This record gives sequence, structure tokens and C-alpha cells, in this order.
Amino acid sequence: MSAATALTPARLRPADLARLASIGLRTRRLRAALSALGIAIGVAAIVAVLGLSASSQAGLIDEINQLGTNLLDVTTGQSFTGQNVPLPLAAPAMVARIAPVYDVADTATISNANIFRSPLIPSINTNALTVAATTLNLTGTIGTTVAQGEFLNTATATKPVCVLGAAAAQRLGIDRVYPGERVWLGGMWFYVAGILNPAILAPEIDSSVLVGYRAAATYLNYTSVLNGRPAIGNPTEIYVRADTSQVAAVDGVLAATANPENPNEVDVSQPSDTLVAEADAKGTFNDLFLGLGAVALLVGAIGVANIMIISVLERRSEIGLRRALGATKAQIRMQFLTEAILLALLGGAAGIAAGALATAIYASTKHWTTVIPAVAWGGGIGAAIAIGAIAGILPAVRAARLAPTEALRTA
Repeated sequence: MSAATALTPARLRPADLARLASIGLRTRRLRAALSALGIAIGVAAIVAVLGLSASSQAGLIDEINQLGTNLLDVTTGQSFTGQNVPLPLAAPAMVARIAPVYDVADTATISNANIFRSPLIPSINTNALTVAATTLNLTGTIGTTVAQGEFLNTATATKPVCVLGAAAAQRLGIDRVYPGERVWLGGMWFYVAGILNPAILAPEIDSSVLVGYRAAATYLNYTSVLNGRPAIGNPTEIYVRADTSQVAAVDGVLAATANPENPNEVDVSQPSDTLVAEADAKGTFNDLFLGLGAVALLVGAIGVANIMIISVLERRSEIGLRRALGATKAQIRMQFLTEAILLALLGGAAGIAAGALATAIYASTKHWTTVIPAVAWGGGIGAAIAIGAIAGILPAVRAARLAPTEALRTA
């Protein structure tokens, strides 16, 4: 008689494992869907936060690239005593002589003039609007356009005519330029010639009401003295366009060129750099929303663990029968662990789809390019698998420890 041959348990192929793991999900679909909902919400929140942040930054960078990164801004600085120092009258002309500079526009803030919709508005209700004189080439230099009407020209720049920035028009309640449209500016009526679109690189223009330098001198008393004679007022801000490859070099000499006597009293900045920094700063708020998404994932993990424990209790007969037919503890353990991972993975996939859809819809309304970073969907899948594995360990171990006879007897 031959010696007894040890029986080797049959190997559980991946296809068989996937089929076994999906039994609980296919037979209890509503329960599985509700269990995966928490994970789906958490993953969707993470994908949407990262996707919206990346899409917003991409949209802003695209807009900056379209407007150009070669705009420099020269503004009045402060003296050692803290007094505002006006720019010299000749500053725009001197800046224009710099070889790589090809366009120069300037404005002058008129601090003693306020604007109202009508003279009946209390003088304290200024709506935080600024009145400024401007040169006629401002829109092309700062990269904005006229939304309604037209900009100042050589004729209207000498008359009581103004152009409203985008925010100024909104605060004054003017959304369209009608014939005869006028506002109360500096104690007299000024006719509205046009309304500007938002100036991305020069946001201070949005809340400004622009008039010509000659009109500012005639009607608003914005004048200065040059060589003992009356002249138009000093500029307070100069916008400079230079060759892109020479921006750094121009930046280095702008202060000394604009105010040779006191270059340290001139501030020079590059608006595009500021906007890029703002876009990066917006990403700091992502941590808060990612934390909320992590909380939702934790709740989802607890839900998966509870459902898997209940599933083990309900499926004692199945476990006992499989053990009696030769299934090993490792195979039972792997079956329930795979089921938990599969459940979490389905929730993660649904969350990624929902987050990507939300990002695409919002980005399209803002005219941004939809960007879903790899870390968003990759992290969502990875988090779902990790949560499923962690949540399924305890139920899988409990299922594997059930003895066949005990499982069949208590089923």
C-alpha cells in the first residue's frame, strides 16, 4: 500500500479571485453603492480641488502670456520723510529713449477730484474710485480694450469727456454708453465716451475714471510749473513695454532714467510677476480643502470596514462551505481583502470621474483650459486602494479564522 499523498490546495487564479470578490458587490448592489459613496465624495473633492487650482493657474498663465510679460510699471515712491514724490514731467519722454523700449503710456492720479453718478450723491460715497489723467495710447500699452463706446482721442482729450474702467462703470451703475451719458466729476458734468474691459496687468485702471491731460488741467486744475510757466500735471505712473529679451536690463535702469536726481524714490515692478505670485499663493488654500477630502475618505473607510464585517457575518455558510471544499485560510483572507479593495476602487473611480467633470464644467464657464494633474487622479486611485486594503484587513482576518464546522453550524 502506497504512502498517503499530501494534497496540495488548488491555486486561486486572479480571474477566479476577481469573480469571487465581486460576488458580494453584485448581490448587494445598493449596499455596495452606499458604502463606496463616502470614498467617492472624498476622492471627488481631492480631484476637484487640485484640478480647479491647476486649471486656474493655467488659465492665468495663458492670459499673461497673451498679454505679454514685457510690461513694466513705474510709480511714484516715497522720500525719506514718507512724502510721496511725483515723477518729473519729462520722465515719460526720458524712459521712451531707452533703446529696447517701444511703447510708453502714463497716467496721473488727481487726488482732489471725485466722481459720482449725480450731484445728489453724498460726497462721502466715493465708491473708492480714482480720477486719473491719461495719455491716448494707454489701452494698447497695458493690453486692454474698449468694451463700450470708444477711448479718448485728440479731440475728446481736451473736453469734459471721460472713460470708465470696468469696475468703475459697475460701481456707478453704467453698463452701456448711451448718447448723452454723463457723470458728475470734480464738481461738473463729464460725458462718458466709453467703458474699458478689465485690465489684467493694470488692475488699478479698473477702478479709475480716465480723462485727458488737457482736460484735467482745464477743468480739474491739475497743473504744474515748468521753467516758470504753467504746464500739465506730473505723471504718477508710467507703463513701459520693452523687448521681451531685454526686460531685465530695462528694469535695471528705469528708476535712474525716470528720476535721475532721486532714483531711490521711484518704484519699478513687473505686473506679470505679481500675477504669477498670486496664482501660486492661491494654491496655499488647497490644503484646507484637501483636509476636508481626507476626512471624507476616512468616513468612507469606516463605512467599508463596517460593511465588510457585516458581510463576513452574513456569509458564514459560504465561508464554511468553501473551507470544507478545500479553500485555505489565505484564499479566504485574500477573497475578502480583494472585495474591500474592489469596493473602494469603484468608489475612487466614481470620485475621479465626478471631480474631473466638476473641474471641466467650472473651467469651461471661466474659459480656462481644463487641467487634471496626474497627482490628482493617480493619488485618488492610490488612496482608494490603500483605504480598501486597510479597511478590509480586519474583516478578511476574521473570515479566515472561521473553522469550517463552526461556520456551517452557526450559519
